[in-house]
Amino acid sequence: MARRKGDLGLQEHSIYVEGLPIRYLAAGEGPPLVLLHGVGDNALDWAWVMPALARTHRVYAPDLPGSAGSARPKGDDYSPASFERFLNAFLDALEVERAVVIGNSLGGLVGLRLALAKPERVTALGLLASAGLGRRISPALRSLAIPGYGGLAVAWGKRRPGAAQRALGRAALLFGRPGGIPVKWLKEQYRLARQPGFLEAQLATLRAQVGLRGQRQLMLDRLPSLRVPTLVVWGERDRVLPYAQAREAISRIPNGSLELIPNCGHLPQVERPDHLTKILERFLKERALG
Repeated sequence: MARRKGDLGLQEHSIYVEGLPIRYLAAGEGPPLVLLHGVGDNALDWAWVMPALARTHRVYAPDLPGSAGSARPKGDDYSPASFERFLNAFLDALEVERAVVIGNSLGGLVGLRLALAKPERVTALGLLASAGLGRRISPALRSLAIPGYGGLAVAWGKRRPGAAQRALGRAALLFGRPGGIPVKWLKEQYRLARQPGFLEAQLATLRAQVGLRGQRQLMLDRLPSLRVPTLVVWGERDRVLPYAQAREAISRIPNGSLELIPNCGHLPQVERPDHLTKILERFLKERALG
């Protein structure tokens, strides 16, 4: 049964994907559009842009496996390949043959993998500060690959003061401006850290893509074979992934465009939702016309 999520017009649903219960948010009517969050977050990251996008699309935002609203994956497999399989199965469960896919950070890598593996399922692709486009990544995230350190961070993050510290630390890393951090986002970060198993799952997800030397899986060499219309969006003040990765990626994508958002960090959908919405609406309109 669907439940309303606040006053944003979003519906909260649960669906079984390959036998696993998965929570997702949905809104609107029209061509399907899927939004994918990054590591350490959940579907609520998209709540600031979903109502506007739902004016022209049926929008779905799932909690990826291992997030607080969804089950842990079978075998605790948190590899990018496992999330690609999940996305394909999620579309099957929704009975959606083709969709626009827009992903942030890890979500971008997941969408990119599906667009390369099954281009018939992805009508257009949005990569928002996407993972997988270069080796470099913030040292703060690489450090979690140090044996023992990540486990200590998880143990501390579960406690009340640790959860608060985690929320503030992530805000400093992910946002470009202190004034751009919504209180609701901070409260959700605190709540997530206190959920049983959440931090363990997120650490495993991070380590599957990030090691001491940086990102493990790089997709640059495969970008020339990408055939779907692709939009790359980056925040000017992204402290997680450098903007140089966006420039390198767009030079290799045959049908791509690049947008830089000023005064913005790694989460444009939360920090600059109005600006991002205009960019996405223009991209979706051009794709529909073209």
